[in-house]
Amino acid sequence: MTTLVVAEHDNAHLKDSTGKTVGAAAKLGAPVHILVAGKGAKAVADQAAKINGVAKVLLADDAQYEKHLAENLAALVAGLAGSYDAILSPATTSGKNFMPRVAAMLDVAQISEILSVESADTFTRPIYAGNAIQTVQTGAGKKVITVRTTAFKPPEGEGAAPVETIAAAANPGLSEYVKEELSKSERPELASAKIIISGGRGMQSGENFHLLDKIADRLKAGVGASRAAVDAGFVPNDYQVGQTGKVVAPELYIAVGISGAIQHLAGMKDSKVIVAINKDEEAPIFQVADYGLVADLFKAIPELDEELKKAGY
Repeated sequence: MTTLVVAEHDNAHLKDSTGKTVGAAAKLGAPVHILVAGKGAKAVADQAAKINGVAKVLLADDAQYEKHLAENLAALVAGLAGSYDAILSPATTSGKNFMPRVAAMLDVAQISEILSVESADTFTRPIYAGNAIQTVQTGAGKKVITVRTTAFKPPEGEGAAPVETIAAAANPGLSEYVKEELSKSERPELASAKIIISGGRGMQSGENFHLLDKIADRLKAGVGASRAAVDAGFVPNDYQVGQTGKVVAPELYIAVGISGAIQHLAGMKDSKVIVAINKDEEAPIFQVADYGLVADLFKAIPELDEELKKAGY
């Protein structure tokens, strides 16, 4: 039997999370297929075919998959499940939406946000906001798994898998796309950004986030926030990093005015280098930071901006 990875994409480009999910799937020791469901998504299928270790790409090109409605996508995946031992998806907003539906349709328990593959039936996953790691062993039957992609790397090298066009599943008619309102930004998405600078309650207001915007523009970084900053109305929800927001693992994470509640740490503690700026020397964020600066952020950030300018950024 084989493993199916459900690709995440925007109908034009394959997202990095798909390659990392393939990296997790490969550890199961079975051939890996990728499902690309979208509209006008042939280019995405071609990109998926180049991921090393992929045996086949399935392309379901139909208007009902253009916006990745959970009900429609779940029906397609569940219909393909008979040919697969395991079905994997990134543990993103989309994956968290349709994968539980797939598990329910197959009458199996989902294994969520795995951090490692110990064997073909044993996995680890975080619990208690990442303060403990649970080892889960599954019984016989289908495995429906979401992958915390910050814990895996995409396969190295380049492949050349065949692309097979498959028919769309019957539209269940349970939902329909009406419209979407997306925040537009030239900055990288938090999930894929190499550098992220985040602000917390210490920013005091949404207007003060322009201080972080300047640094982000110089470093070509993404801008995030703690839940406290989001709840206070400083910035929109899509800025939120943490247990109930986005889980990130950039090369550099700069936390400004963030105390370091465990819910926030759960979303960024896997960052390669963590820099914390906070005037409270007892702030928990300093316990995970590689570099810490005890200072007033309203003095430190302008000084950092000036130094970056001198350095040519």
